[in-house]
Amino acid sequence: MPYRLTVLGTGYLGATHAACMAELGFDVLALDVDERKIERLRRGDLPIHEPGLEELLKRNLAAGRLRFTTSYEEVARFGDVHFICVGTPQRSDGYAADTSYLDAVVDSLAPLLDRECLVVGKSTVPVGTAERIAEKLVRLAPAGVQVELAWNPEFLREGHAVQDTLRPDRIVLGVASERAEKILREVYAPLGDVPIVVTDYATAELVKSAANAFLATKISFINAMAEVCEAAGADVTQLARALSYDERIGGRYLNPGVGFGGGCLPKDIRAFMARATELGADRAVAFLQEVDAINQRRRTRVVELARELAGGTFEGRRAAVLGAAFKPHSDDIRDSPALDVAVRIARLGGTVTVYDPVALDNARAAYPDLEYAESALEAARGADVVLLLTEWPEFAALDPDELSTVVRERNIVDGRLVLDAEAWRSAGWTYRALGRP
Repeated sequence: MPYRLTVLGTGYLGATHAACMAELGFDVLALDVDERKIERLRRGDLPIHEPGLEELLKRNLAAGRLRFTTSYEEVARFGDVHFICVGTPQRSDGYAADTSYLDAVVDSLAPLLDRECLVVGKSTVPVGTAERIAEKLVRLAPAGVQVELAWNPEFLREGHAVQDTLRPDRIVLGVASERAEKILREVYAPLGDVPIVVTDYATAELVKSAANAFLATKISFINAMAEVCEAAGADVTQLARALSYDERIGGRYLNPGVGFGGGCLPKDIRAFMARATELGADRAVAFLQEVDAINQRRRTRVVELARELAGGTFEGRRAAVLGAAFKPHSDDIRDSPALDVAVRIARLGGTVTVYDPVALDNARAAYPDLEYAESALEAARGADVVLLLTEWPEFAALDPDELSTVVRERNIVDGRLVLDAEAWRSAGWTYRALGRP
């Protein structure tokens, strides 16, 4: 008899995991404490933008394999395997991760667990959290040691979350028993031949932190090279291309620009630094301070380039910001470099109009003082400088001649290095980009 699965938390991770597990044929019950979100999900109305996910949601709702609830009691009665998929944001008083949402789930669920089951953490947490949660489960659950914990970190990329769930490049299982490993191998068996790494709790927790730290370091490395290229008069795009042919380095995520953002990478590397410091290993990850600093400096440099193009001041100038999401194919604006730059320009006296294909509603709610437009052309109308800050395909395909008809001055900052510089210059634009002459 197949396991019945529950998913606790229906954000990017939880909603994706629930729909994809149902797509694999499991009966899935997903929980959230937000009643309005649950009502939307029950109607097949996805509260987030994630390509391909709404189709999975509707298909599995219709098939009866996927349901949503706000009741922990229902979850405890239903599930054999409980996946915890709540957020661990950065704490307001420092770099450390806030695990209060995780603890709230365990505190609500554990006292209701009166039979054998497996609880599986997928959230990104400081190393040592799983051991603490495992002890809490046994202490609070009526079933005691029959309630076991595993840690199974996620490696999803927003904009590719469905693909990353159904066709993962690896699965990491942090387990304390052969029974837990057996259950999770059976749960993931429908995925086919996927490399599985079985390890202890601490290593499983560190895999996600280390992966994000390495990715952030690679992005910041090429952005550091962009700083050097600007000082030397070199071209970072050609430098990155040359590096990409070295199989030891590779070209993935070696894309210079305004830097990384989102709800994971920035806060995860800061939480990693904070936890390493608590463990007395702060010197081992001290380089991440500079990784973070490089990332922030790129945003400052974009503002400087735009101000130069605007004549040295933003007072009385209009800026068009193309992009609000932190990356394309997402409506996530958490720690968005594009919106950070937009807000900085507005604070310096500029009038800023923002356009994004899917993230406008979220941007309006978070930054109501900015102006917004329903198209790139509308955003650029009367602008003294245009900034391309999220690499949506429609922005990379913009026609410089068409855009020339609506702007006041033909100045553009290519913050993602996706435009053909010569084509824009030939059309009469002053083109500037990070790390390019």
